Amino acid sequence: MKTINQIIGENLKKIRELSGFTQEQIAKSIGIERSAYSNYEGGTREVPYDILEKLSNLFGCEPFILFEDNVQADNEILATAFRISDLEDDDLKEIANFKDVVKSYLKMERIAQNEVE
Repeated sequence: MKTINQIIGENLKKIRELSGFTQEQIAKSIGIERSAYSNYEGGTREVPYDILEKLSNLFGCEPFILFEDNVQADNEILATAFRISDLEDDDLKEIANFKDVVKSYLKMERIAQNEVE
């Protein structure tokens, strides 16, 4: 049976690869060492919640997706993937900020739709 750290690690790796980022790019954009990020992907270290939040913003997904075993979020994640070469560290931070705004907007839409129903 997989631990929660292993499940999160597998999802981080899958989503990172779908998004076309390297571990180094992800680590720099969220302000941690690559070795720490590698440990998160490997499932050997627990990911602090503030880092999970930053990662979900960068990847354009809800944080709960990172906890799901056998995540099937490929389409959602690919829809917000930025596949641009030669990105600067600040570019990834701006992309994460933009994706956070989009996620918030989608949440507000879902809430409004549920109130109408």
